[in-house]
Amino acid sequence: MNTLKPVIMFDLDGTLFDTERAIIEAFHAAFSSLNYPHLPTPKDIKATIGLPLEKAFSILVGQPKNSGAVTQLCQEYQQQFKLTLLPKAESLLFPGVISGLAKLKQQNYSLSVTTNKFARSANSLLEAAGIAHFFDIVVCADEVTAKKPAPESGNKILSYYGVAPSDALMVGDTTHDILMANNLGSDTIAVNYGIHSEHELCTASPKWIVSNFDDVVNTAIKYFEPKI
Repeated sequence: MNTLKPVIMFDLDGTLFDTERAIIEAFHAAFSSLNYPHLPTPKDIKATIGLPLEKAFSILVGQPKNSGAVTQLCQEYQQQFKLTLLPKAESLLFPGVISGLAKLKQQNYSLSVTTNKFARSANSLLEAAGIAHFFDIVVCADEVTAKKPAPESGNKILSYYGVAPSDALMVGDTTHDILMANNLGSDTIAVNYGIHSEHELCTASPKWIVSNFDDVVNTAIKYFEPKI
């Protein structure tokens, strides 16, 4: 399909949603429900946010991603996610997200999501928050072979719209997001209000670092003005 305007790709957790505390709660609930004797610390869990779920649990329990324990924890997390996160989805949106997405959509920008969340969780979260309609395509962890920071999810989005990497901009809060776009060949806006610190984000060399969603919108519009 053809796009009327350039493409903006958004990450989910830490970019659109302030989900850090709720994710940590869901991780702890998953461990507790399966009677793990030692819960990982919030700091350890935070360090895995943005990674694919199976990789996060693999790191936290020190077992292979395809092990039975990791599979069981992932399944339990999905259940806890529904109980912990979905009921409060709209309240977890960062300030300015709804109005900012609406402004971009009104100006005919093509909006998409690339996330290391599983499709069931990501789409449920977007629907529960009332913002799913802003996005034409959502590419999730279980819909690609190589997850962020690999460029596969970004390539799927570019193919969907039929545009070149230079016609797309990535917005994310972790180095995984920025490196994905770097590998893709697209420019990036890093937000410093999410999971990774500004120092960590700088290691991935984003084009811009901004501190709120209004600045995301204004920076994207300014970036694309000469191309429209």
